[in-house]
Amino acid sequence: MDETAIPDSDWYSNDNATFGDRLADARQVLGMSQEDLARRVGVKLTTLQKWENDTAEPRANRLSMLSGILNVSLRWLLTGEGDGLSHPEDATPMTADVASILTEMRQMRGELHNTSERLGRLEKRLKAALAAGS
Repeated sequence: MDETAIPDSDWYSNDNATFGDRLADARQVLGMSQEDLARRVGVKLTTLQKWENDTAEPRANRLSMLSGILNVSLRWLLTGEGDGLSHPEDATPMTADVASILTEMRQMRGELHNTSERLGRLEKRLKAALAAGS
């Protein structure tokens, strides 16, 4: 089995982790529940869950609050670079196949997000065109 050890400095990089991964891990390291963090940031629990699941993204003011509450840099939250968490102690090495699958899944998630936004824009144009034709 070909195992690929991720260097400590790359564990939370964009290639290996998403914004949601970094947010969830930073919250867990502090022993904070999703409910606690959502309340401190002033958002609904479902909003925080969407952020951690990478189905939504916080606005800039919320990002700034999150980095302060979680004691990580804004840059680390967004990219995995800068002041943040280090490599988890209990992390197991990933096989090359698993790393490849995760990379492809992240790419697909991004494509799905872009397609969803495009569909939303087309829907708005269609509604406007229908309203104009009435």
